[in-house]
Amino acid sequence: MSDPNGTDQPDSLDSFDEIIEAETTRDPDLAVIEAGSRTLRTQGGQPHADVPARPEDPEVDKALREVEAELATRWGETKLEPSVSRISALMDFLGEPQRSYPSIHITGTNGKTSTARMIEALLGAFELRTGRYTSPHVQSITERISLDGAPITAERFIETYNDIKPYVEMVDSRQEYRLSFFEVLTGMAYAAFADAPVDVAVVEVGMGGSWDATNVIDGDVAVITPIDLDHTDRLGETPAEIAGEKGGIIKQDATVILAQQPVDAAQVLLKKAVEVDATVAREGLEFGVVARQVAVGGQLLTLRGLGGEYTEVYLPLHGAHQAHNAAVALAAVEAFFGVGAQRAEPLDIDTVRKAFAAVSSPGRLEVVRRSPTIVLDAAHNPAGARVTADAVREAFDFSRLIGVVGASGDKNVRGLLEAFEPIFAEIVVTQNSTQRAMDADELAAIAVEVFGEERVQVEPRLPDALEAAITLAEEEGEFAGGGVLVTGSVITVGEARLLLGKG
Repeated sequence: MSDPNGTDQPDSLDSFDEIIEAETTRDPDLAVIEAGSRTLRTQGGQPHADVPARPEDPEVDKALREVEAELATRWGETKLEPSVSRISALMDFLGEPQRSYPSIHITGTNGKTSTARMIEALLGAFELRTGRYTSPHVQSITERISLDGAPITAERFIETYNDIKPYVEMVDSRQEYRLSFFEVLTGMAYAAFADAPVDVAVVEVGMGGSWDATNVIDGDVAVITPIDLDHTDRLGETPAEIAGEKGGIIKQDATVILAQQPVDAAQVLLKKAVEVDATVAREGLEFGVVARQVAVGGQLLTLRGLGGEYTEVYLPLHGAHQAHNAAVALAAVEAFFGVGAQRAEPLDIDTVRKAFAAVSSPGRLEVVRRSPTIVLDAAHNPAGARVTADAVREAFDFSRLIGVVGASGDKNVRGLLEAFEPIFAEIVVTQNSTQRAMDADELAAIAVEVFGEERVQVEPRLPDALEAAITLAEEEGEFAGGGVLVTGSVITVGEARLLLGKG
């Protein structure tokens, strides 16, 4: 372990079906997070190759598509048999690769991916080799497995799949159910990290915690972001019940980094920590956000960590929720390095500042176009929608904001729409291309009840929805401050990125 002290965008909306089918012109660089106000045009942060292009080599692209097709034959991420028996069997066949490196394990309802990215950036800044496993992906399946802060190459993704495929088939033949899509990807991630090898893995759960496929690691640090109601059919109908599932990642003698939680959820998590002799650091007590102010392209923070105060930390992401994610990420990395336990001094402040200044989080209040300003955000449940709405109010000076919403049918869509109702002048309801998508007319019926018929427009095809929203945003004139927010689903956001020239 190292010492921690030391383009022009296209204006036309081409055929969505053609773009999705081709997927050959993805820009390897993300747009940096831009200024929060229409009067602040300066860009913030550094560009990152977070959303990779399709392989340029036709043979590699063909091989990747074959892997994707094989993975697609397995249970999707919404079909579950709550057990770690299959992934445990796979790890056994592979020689327990997940035990060859220390891990930071992350669960919660919202903020997991952004927090994982911040943790990864901090660890990388302290010259540790990192592996990051997150889900779902925005556009490319290879985004889910990252090494040294960047998605693995298509070639490495294919090679890793082919390496573990014989063992996957052995497990399939011996289990009641085949390994799922997510279980195979989890096995690939753990194998890729061991092969690299990494100094530390940053792992985001897929759903829950206790029986999630990722939960075959022994996380030295367990991070629990804010818990709210989501996946209630599988995890429980109250924050306390959901916390019972998510607390399953807390292992013997681990350090638990606990974001602000509902009281009943916090009680469950603290009880679990006591049972396994885990050490707990709580946001608002042992660490937290001391101060924050809106800055060009993001915000300027003062954070209190386990080892002291960190001032003048620039974060190129918008919203109070991202400041809280930053506090959680900082505490997690401090805990990993033993700050507050084995050592009293804080992490090197300049390294911390450098790491946070380079953070990106695609599809999280991401500005992808101007005139009018178009923002993408992957909020997909009421809690996420509420923090996004608050962040939009704070960071953007829209005089008229049009929502484009395409949601999944298994979500609390009414709650999501109610959270956005105060900030949307009008809403264009649509649907993405997956089977999980809620039918646009069904979504429209709920939207009419929330917004009123005069504020709702229905465009089943996403390109038509985007074009309609842009037209509505421009009704007040070029300099009137109109904007568009595309939200409701990670899938909707990913498909919008393609349409808007970001892939």
